Amino acid sequence: MANASLVDGRDFLKTGTAGRVARGIAVVESFGSFVAEVAEVSVNRKSGDVRVHRVVCAVDCGRHVNPDTIAAQMEGGIVFGLTAALKGQITIEKGRVQQSNFHNYEMLRLNETPKVEVHIVPSNEAPGGVGEPGTAPIAGAVCNAIFAATGKPVRQLPIRAEDLA
Repeated sequence: MANASLVDGRDFLKTGTAGRVARGIAVVESFGSFVAEVAEVSVNRKSGDVRVHRVVCAVDCGRHVNPDTIAAQMEGGIVFGLTAALKGQITIEKGRVQQSNFHNYEMLRLNETPKVEVHIVPSNEAPGGVGEPGTAPIAGAVCNAIFAATGKPVRQLPIRAEDLA
């Protein structure tokens, strides 16, 4: 976690890694805060599997007291949003939801979790929220990265391998 402006993350957009890794960005304003997230994603062209390697998040939530809490909220929101985007499928059969608990509703596991960097923008504006705003942009950032990597737009969530292969 570091205090920085979004432009300090511009090197993230310039540097690449080996293989077909693409980046996508999404921005949201919610609960009086502004959050921008950049996702670094690779897509296995044969299987359609998606791997999120790194997420950089910049948050302007106004005046703040505890930056560690803000970073933790952003990190948790990103993982929660990634779970929904990559694994959050609910199926209904004969009018009943088939997923009853975590044994048949997959969650993102620790080994699937990307490196997350949170940058808090210094601000003297009124305090905004940090609980929910980190969740909203991650799906859009990942979908934009998938489009950059494959040329295929993602039209529904959760992201399904069969739509990308």
